[in-house]
Amino acid sequence: MIIPKELLDSLEGVPGYDRASFEAVHQSGEQVTSIRLNPLRLAHLDDDPQKAAQKALQLITAETGITATPIPWTSQGYYLSARPSFTFDPAFHGGLYYVQEASSMFVEQAVKQTTDCSKDIRVLDLCAAPGGKSTLLQSLITPTSLLVSNDVIKTRAAILEENLTKWGAANTIVTNNDPAHFARLENFFDLLVIDAPCSGSGLFRRDEEAIKEWSEHNVQLCTQRQQRILADSFVCLKEDGVLVYSTCSYSTAEDEAILDWLMNEFEVESLPLHIDPSWGIVSTTSAQHQATGYRFFPDKVKGEGFFLACFRKKQGSGNTVRAPKKGKWQKVSKAEAATLQPWLQDDQSIQCYKQGDMIIALPASLEESLQIVSEHLYLRKAGIIIGKLAGNGLVPDHPLALSNILASGTVAITLKKETALQYLRREEVSVTGAKTGWTLVQYEGIAIGWMKVLPNRINNYYPSGWRILKSGNN
Repeated sequence: MIIPKELLDSLEGVPGYDRASFEAVHQSGEQVTSIRLNPLRLAHLDDDPQKAAQKALQLITAETGITATPIPWTSQGYYLSARPSFTFDPAFHGGLYYVQEASSMFVEQAVKQTTDCSKDIRVLDLCAAPGGKSTLLQSLITPTSLLVSNDVIKTRAAILEENLTKWGAANTIVTNNDPAHFARLENFFDLLVIDAPCSGSGLFRRDEEAIKEWSEHNVQLCTQRQQRILADSFVCLKEDGVLVYSTCSYSTAEDEAILDWLMNEFEVESLPLHIDPSWGIVSTTSAQHQATGYRFFPDKVKGEGFFLACFRKKQGSGNTVRAPKKGKWQKVSKAEAATLQPWLQDDQSIQCYKQGDMIIALPASLEESLQIVSEHLYLRKAGIIIGKLAGNGLVPDHPLALSNILASGTVAITLKKETALQYLRREEVSVTGAKTGWTLVQYEGIAIGWMKVLPNRINNYYPSGWRILKSGNN
C-alpha cells in the first residue's frame, strides 16, 4: 500500500501523527472487524441486558472460534477477532447487530456528553447512508424521540431505508433530500449530526481503491462541499442545539480548518469531551479559535481514521416551523384500528395512518413532527409499514415482522440455520406443525420475516430485493 506523499507531508505537525508508525500500520495488512448490538433485539433474547448481550455474541460467533471484546467508547460495540460470514448469519438479516467501523461509534460519546437523551428530542442525521450512525443514534434516544435520517443520493437512501427497517424502531423517518432543503425546518432539531462526505483517507486500510481517488485537489473540493452542507443546513438546528461534525479524513483542511470556518460563520461554542487516555484518541485544537476536535489514528486506536468535533449553537432566529393546518397523513378509522390492534403491542401508544393502500405506524407523540417533516421534505420511509388491509384482515408487510411494535403473541415458527437460509434466499421451505395463516419466521428468537401457511404449501414472503443471492451456509 503506497500512501500519497502529499498526504503524509501535510500531516507533519498534526497532534498524534507519527509518520513511521502511521505508515507501518497501513503496510501491516491488519483488518479490524467490529459490530454493534441492537438493544431492541436483545430484549427478545433475555430480560437481563448483560445475559442478552452474551447470548447474542455467542450466537454470532458460534462454531467459528471467534472471540468478542468490548469497544471502550461505546456501550454495545464489540471487536471480533476475525470476520465471520455475515451474509450467512440469519441473525444479521434480522437486525440483531450492525457491522460498523469502531472509531465511528465514538459518536455515542459525543451525543451522551452533550445532549440529555432522557428527554424527547428531534435528531437529524444529515448524511446518513448506509445507516451505522443512524442505528446508533436511535439506540441512544427515547422511543418517543424523533430520528430523521437523510441521504441526498437515491441509491444510498434505499440502503439506509433497508438498514433502518432491519433495526426495527418506529420513531424513525428516512428522507432523500439535498441538505439545503432542511433550511425549511427552521429551529426544528435539537441535535444535528453531519458525517460529511470527505476525501476518505481514513479508510485507506479498508479500501485501497480510495487511495487512487485521493488528491490534494479532491481535498479542496470536499472542503467546499462540507462548508456548503453546513451552511445550508445549520438553520434547522435550534438555539442551544448540538452539532456533531465528523469525517473519515486525516486532512486538516477537512477537519480543524472546518472548525475555524464554523466559528467564523456562526455563533457556536466548541464543546470539549471527556476521553479516557487509555483509549488512544488524540485531542486536537483548531489554529484560529482553538476549537476542540478528536482524531483517531489506526496506529493508536483499534479502528480506522476518524475525526469528530461538537458545537453548541448560541443564537437562533426565533422563528419556528409550524405544522400545516391540514396534514397529508390520514389516520385510520376506529374500525380499521380495531382490525390492526391484535397485531400491535398493547403497551405502546401507536398512531396508524393510511398512505394509499398502505398502513403506517409511528408513536402517537410524533404526529405533529410527522406532519411538519412530510410537508417540507421527500419521505422514503416513515415509522413502520404495517401492511395492507384486505377484506376483514391485514396482509402484513416485512417491516412489521422486524419492528418493535409487533404483538408478542404473534403466531411464530422457529427455523434452524439451514432452513432459515433457505427462507432468506426466498426458496421453498418445509416446516411441520405450523398452523395455517400468517406466521412470523424466527431464527434463535430473532424475527426474520413472514410466511403464509396454506393447507398444501407455504408461501415465502421475504422481500425479493433483499434475498441472499450467494450459495453456501458459511
